[in-house]
Amino acid sequence: MSIDLPTPRGALIPDRPLDGLTWLRVGGPADWLFQPADEDDLADFLAALDPAMPVFPMGVGSNLIVRDGGIRGVVIRLGRAFNSVEIEGGVVTVGAACLDAQVARRAAEAGLDLTFLRTIPGSIGGAVRMNAGCYGSYLADHLIDAQAVTRDGRRVTLTPDDLRFGYRQSHLPEGWVLTGARLRAAPGDPDALHARMADQLARRDASQPTQDRSAGSTFRNPAGYSSTGRADDVHDLKAWALIDRAGLRGHSWGGAQMSEKHPNFLVNTGGATAHELETLGELVRRRVLEETGHDLQWEVIRIGDPAPDAA
Repeated sequence: MSIDLPTPRGALIPDRPLDGLTWLRVGGPADWLFQPADEDDLADFLAALDPAMPVFPMGVGSNLIVRDGGIRGVVIRLGRAFNSVEIEGGVVTVGAACLDAQVARRAAEAGLDLTFLRTIPGSIGGAVRMNAGCYGSYLADHLIDAQAVTRDGRRVTLTPDDLRFGYRQSHLPEGWVLTGARLRAAPGDPDALHARMADQLARRDASQPTQDRSAGSTFRNPAGYSSTGRADDVHDLKAWALIDRAGLRGHSWGGAQMSEKHPNFLVNTGGATAHELETLGELVRRRVLEETGHDLQWEVIRIGDPAPDAA
């Protein structure tokens, strides 16, 4: 695509490989990677960017498969200018690039309970986008509002009603970039909150392949959630149990494997391609549907073009 790009103050890098920016360590290059200097730089860039140019906001790549052919368009990745944390009363104001775990720790130090975020990989922008949840709490339960820059460079504030949260999803228009959020948190004793997070980490490490290259849960739990995705909607049907029932724990394809430790984790055992990971995931979906009648849906986001020689 031959389109002249605006000249921002931040970094604008052509043909930037993305494999080093995703937890699965796979993926081809982005046509352009833009790292804005601040929110003004982001807004000005998007306002001046040709509307025909695709835009993909990318967090820390914890829930993402970038296909081997890479991404056409501009990938936007927020940096230090978007990772602040401010706490006043029971409100935590946080930049979209701030890691979920960091927000949980900072809130606990201030005697506020956002402990559910401690074991969720990724950043707050992704947590809002995907309505991240754990231990009976969801981002939707805590969000006051979120800030975003639209595809045409306008700054907007989004309420939970605007985002229309569902289970592992929100309704954010294509090309809009989340820049921050305000979260409501209940008070708690800092020592007790830190102890709870330490226990959560220990339980996670005991049950999940945290030392392997993965992107977290591969498939959404298939039922038992209403459109709100809130804690009281949780039932017991789990994707991992359906994968296990289909006999696919530890199943591999090339360098990709469904984890022996937790079969809903897709793992790069070393040298896997995005094509191998996605092929194994689709094989799992097909076999689970045949064996159990449940149609698993991807929780991991897959984006980009396949390699030209992908079979």
